[in-house]
Amino acid sequence: MPADVLPETLILGGGIGGLSAALSLARRGAGVTVLERSPSFAEVGAGIQLAPNAIRILQQLDVLDDIMPNAVMPRRLVLADAVEGRELTSLDLTDFPARYGAPYLVLHRGDLLSALLGACVASGVRLHTDASVVELTDTGTATVAACADGREFTAQVAIGADGLHSRIRKYFADDEPILSGFVAYRGAVPMEQVERHADLRDVVAWLGPGLHLVQYPLRSGRMYNQVAVFRSEAVLRGDPDGGGPAELTAAFAGCCQHVRESLSTLSIANRWPMLDRLPTRDWAQGRVALLGDAAHPMLQYLAQGACQALEDSAVLAAELAGAAAAGRPYSEGLARYAAVRAPRAARVQRTARTWGEIWHVGGVAKLIRDELLLTRDVADHRHVSWLFGHSVFGPGA
Repeated sequence: MPADVLPETLILGGGIGGLSAALSLARRGAGVTVLERSPSFAEVGAGIQLAPNAIRILQQLDVLDDIMPNAVMPRRLVLADAVEGRELTSLDLTDFPARYGAPYLVLHRGDLLSALLGACVASGVRLHTDASVVELTDTGTATVAACADGREFTAQVAIGADGLHSRIRKYFADDEPILSGFVAYRGAVPMEQVERHADLRDVVAWLGPGLHLVQYPLRSGRMYNQVAVFRSEAVLRGDPDGGGPAELTAAFAGCCQHVRESLSTLSIANRWPMLDRLPTRDWAQGRVALLGDAAHPMLQYLAQGACQALEDSAVLAAELAGAAAAGRPYSEGLARYAAVRAPRAARVQRTARTWGEIWHVGGVAKLIRDELLLTRDVADHRHVSWLFGHSVFGPGA
């Protein structure tokens, strides 16, 4: 292959991970086609947290200025007791630009997707909706994606960015999503509809036995985001209709007044079972690789799902560019991408599981946890610097 020529690339999936990968490659000169199985490029109407490790990538992609008008820069991350209604510990976010080189932001998922989509259009990325890929073939010299409607798309490289229930992952691993037993309700509502909220300067997670509630403002304070999660005994028993609103109310009945009354404005139109998969290093084979939730679906306790997908996109583009510059096969670039990213993402996956267990303990374990959090030095970054300080562009913290 000619040196410095990046491959024509198919991105299978048009979510945050897929579009950020498309943009990262297009900005380096690659021809990119995105195939999205849904009728449109859209995200659920809920919030997203973006830590400095992700913000630095958005800066490099020149997308940050597009999202800042609707973003909120919170003052603190707060862990609070959902039963007793008291603050347990916090992390100051105001010094993050100096400490980690970028701020910590929260915003509407749709605002981030719209910014990425607009940048992709401006960069010449070819975008196709209603493109449900039913078969992907690596011929050895190209990749061919066959869609349910008969369309076929050919490129030199294909990236499966098709989410937790990825069809492309089946080419790499014979595994299935793991049911945690927890159910999530999430959504954002106009602020004028909210009668009870936490401090609007903070991102607050209220922790209780087998449950938690996360609250923070969006869109410069015009909307309020809430995520309520609880362990569903019905789901654990295998009931496909488990985790309904009645079970939600019952699960939070023993919480403090603030948490109970906050549920009155919680969006209950949809519920999501919380799933992940075990970490795997099998992300790349030949001319095909995985990215984002297709490669490393994780539980939400570190708020890193989209952040890790953004890290993937930057490393993918860099490794393919490096292979092209050295005249090496594109397959080597994909293999190198997987080798770089898999250990990092696996650590985040495993840590997210651990944090979820810590958040949801009861009894004596809760008493011990609360005492440790109450006596923690709020300036202590030992447990987060590896996460927020990591940079795909050079040595991290």
